[in-house]
Amino acid sequence: MNHSSMGVVLMSAGAVATVAGALMHVLPGPGLPLLVAGPVLLAAGAAVRIVGGRADR
Repeated sequence: MNHSSMGVVLMSAGAVATVAGALMHVLPGPGLPLLVAGPVLLAAGAAVRIVGGRADR
């Protein structure tokens, strides 16, 4: 798996975690940890994709 696809996987997981966390935060449930972890995964995925794209050139 190259850096670009790993970044996409992390960003996708972050997007799903953010939406799930938001729904769980609005509905009764412990959604705050997912709501915090989602944007962190999104940022990590973006960083991996950007740095990996520069390293491949």
